[in-house]
Amino acid sequence: MTVTVRFAPSPTGHIHIGNSRPALFNWLFARKEKGRFILRFDDTDLERSKAEYAESIEKDLRWLGIEPDVIERQSERVPSYDAAAQKLKDAGLLYPCYETPDELERRRSRQRALGRPPVYDRAGLKQTADERAAFEAEGRKPHWRFVLPNHDGDPFETSRTDVTWDDLCRGSQSVDLASLSDPVLIRADGTYLYTLPSIVDDIDMGVTHVIRGEDHVANTGVQIAIFEALGASAPIFGHHNLLTTRDGEGLSKRKGALSIGSLREAGLEPMSVASLAVLTGTSQAVEPLPDMNALVEKFDLSSVSRSSAKFDPEELKNLNARLVHDLPFEAVKDRLTGMGVGGGAGFWEAVRGNCETVGDATLYWQVVTGPVTAHVDDEDRDFIARARELFPEGDVTEDTWGAWTAALKAETGRKGRGLFMPLRRALTGMDHGPDMKLMLALIGRQNSLDRLP
Repeated sequence: MTVTVRFAPSPTGHIHIGNSRPALFNWLFARKEKGRFILRFDDTDLERSKAEYAESIEKDLRWLGIEPDVIERQSERVPSYDAAAQKLKDAGLLYPCYETPDELERRRSRQRALGRPPVYDRAGLKQTADERAAFEAEGRKPHWRFVLPNHDGDPFETSRTDVTWDDLCRGSQSVDLASLSDPVLIRADGTYLYTLPSIVDDIDMGVTHVIRGEDHVANTGVQIAIFEALGASAPIFGHHNLLTTRDGEGLSKRKGALSIGSLREAGLEPMSVASLAVLTGTSQAVEPLPDMNALVEKFDLSSVSRSSAKFDPEELKNLNARLVHDLPFEAVKDRLTGMGVGGGAGFWEAVRGNCETVGDATLYWQVVTGPVTAHVDDEDRDFIARARELFPEGDVTEDTWGAWTAALKAETGRKGRGLFMPLRRALTGMDHGPDMKLMLALIGRQNSLDRLP
């Protein structure tokens, strides 16, 4: 058996770091098991689905390092869903219901007022052909519900019916179908809700494992019943915890700030985003992995916690900085060139320890090449003037800074911060930054003298 998984986003917006979690979990699982990863667009909602969103999702996944083995679009598979729906209708398992949303809500309100669970009473299943014809004459169109197998032959006498499965993340799980309403599979306008197309696709595409967020746990019992009604075995399920904000709020496409595209534009490394999205909310240490192969090796569904995985943007920044500090020059060479940053490996190795993103290197390249706004306090002017006079002759090397400051210390008696900080401010316009012995060698003799009043 070839392990086959899928990630099935709706192309109705840009994906965010929360969406990336199931995408990464599925891709990593497939790679670990030497299986297949399907990117399957749930684009049957023709009004809200947009081609530009689908393109954006593909771009974002590839930036993260996720390369699909297959790309499918549900909008191209509607005849398969029609055939499955007809099969369920022929078996008496899919029935029309003519209630309006307002009528259904009033019915649920009455049930709650009586202390009863708001479970659909299968009124549509009781209707005669004449009653249905009368509704049709009113202009009503039916939505279609699936009859859950929670009875012993009489659908109006339900009994406890537990559907159980061994969840890859949560262990043994059980859902009582008698506690649920018959799910709507087809809307009144004839379009499909997510459930039936997803199941038909999983069957046709040979999906062996469904790895998704824990918000789908309650749906699983229903979906297993539909798999069986269509004559298929259900895949193995795994429901992982969800990424939330630090305050425990769910992430949303509409908020946008944590979209993968915005994180990419902010200069973050894909591996810092992927590492945090995967390792947060697990028993493993959250650390920046250097590449996807390393993340595949570390990935373990059994380490996923039952509690929510809280996402902290500051932690992402810290992870990114740790990753950037270890990036070799060859890994960033082309990006630096594209940003107009020169200096070669020597420059990158001098500044990378002070960069949160690779893009921060542009700030230090400006410091090297100038111009900079020198900052000299009044009480330091005589000191800086003397420093200019004592600047060592010859080429500036990594040894120049030490020789220069030693001479200044002997001449002026200054030491520590009082010795080094005025020089840093005058030469770089900054109070902090890379090691000055490296920066001085990069700035060079003439630039240094020009910056010393």
